Amino acid sequence: MSLYVMKFGGSSVGDTERMKRVAKRIVEKQDEGHQCVVVVSAMGDTTDDLIDQAKLLNPNPPAREMDMLMTTGEQISIALLSMAIHDLGRSAVSLTGWQAGFRTEPVHGKARITDITPERVMSALNENHIVIVAGFQGMTEDGEITTLGRGGSDTTAVALAAAIKADVCEIYTDVDGIYSTDPRIVKCARKLAEISYDEMLELANLGAAVLHPRAVEYAKHHNVQLVVRSSFNYNEGTAVKEETSVEQGVVVSGIAYDKNVARISILGVEDVPGVLAQVFGALAEAQINVDIIVQSGVQDGRADFSFTTSLAECDLALEVIQGLRSKLPYRDVTSERDLVKVSIVGAGMISHPGVAAQMFDVISQQGVSIKMVSTSEIKTSCVIENGNLEQVVRALHTAYNLDTDAQVYVGGPQVRR
Repeated sequence: MSLYVMKFGGSSVGDTERMKRVAKRIVEKQDEGHQCVVVVSAMGDTTDDLIDQAKLLNPNPPAREMDMLMTTGEQISIALLSMAIHDLGRSAVSLTGWQAGFRTEPVHGKARITDITPERVMSALNENHIVIVAGFQGMTEDGEITTLGRGGSDTTAVALAAAIKADVCEIYTDVDGIYSTDPRIVKCARKLAEISYDEMLELANLGAAVLHPRAVEYAKHHNVQLVVRSSFNYNEGTAVKEETSVEQGVVVSGIAYDKNVARISILGVEDVPGVLAQVFGALAEAQINVDIIVQSGVQDGRADFSFTTSLAECDLALEVIQGLRSKLPYRDVTSERDLVKVSIVGAGMISHPGVAAQMFDVISQQGVSIKMVSTSEIKTSCVIENGNLEQVVRALHTAYNLDTDAQVYVGGPQVRR
């Protein structure tokens, strides 16, 4: 008997019919002789709807109360899914994140998991229950409810799989694996049979929405066997693992994009030691994540530098920088918000010179200017204007020989065995 963790996202449980299909899928897994722990997200657009309702009442709602509100979405899902499984004649028990033993740091909105004590999960399994756990949520040591950030249900599933030593963690979504790029933009995207933790982590951090970056980090650190597959069919999924076989001729494995990008430029800063440490130390204290950083040349003892952050954190970042002006004089600070980041990722890039140059050439052929660049051994990222995103992604996908003859099918009715 193997122990499976099965995670179903919001699109998989978006309505009662889809909920019934998921319940059937779980029962089928149990019929194969496996124990099942299921992690569930909120149904469909529930989380977005809750956020919209909150902002109608208060444009800047307190972070604590937002966590209290948003965790209700997952609690609805786990209760309904448990009911659907009971209707199929099986025993299921639903648990909130804190009932399942998730403890987090005391940060609202994007808390990190500090500990998991899954005794209640294991006890329910030993009593032959299917265990349904709410994703995305936990509790601090002093009893405050927290959330793990958008996409945090992936992290819940992988962390729980590590804690209970599950044999496999399956992430079910509306596509049947990980593709070379977003199949909603490129219908001829290539499905990957397998991908390394490092490549998947880069793709996730760069905007690929199929897996949450923290989930991939957790899987790599704890060597969790991770599979991404569709909840709508029984096709083989994509395995995420430590080492993968390199396909002949494929240098770039995937192309990711991130629309949640803002660029902030600080102009005319005195070029003295410690300036960057002061600025980015203050941003870190405010829990603001910074991505690409570029400093221009020095003129008359002063320099300009720019960095990217998320759109959601742009206003807060500007406030932090303006708060530094008395002790860190600068001429001006500006921001740009209509930007996207496009990235290529591939382990084969390490041993193939000219991959980045090809990317720059392809983007220029689309008549698009590159505003910022960031590189590592297995990725290159370019910040460009938002209006050119889809044509650039398609052009890059073709240039790196990733197009296939197959047409990707996203979502839809379940294909039965």
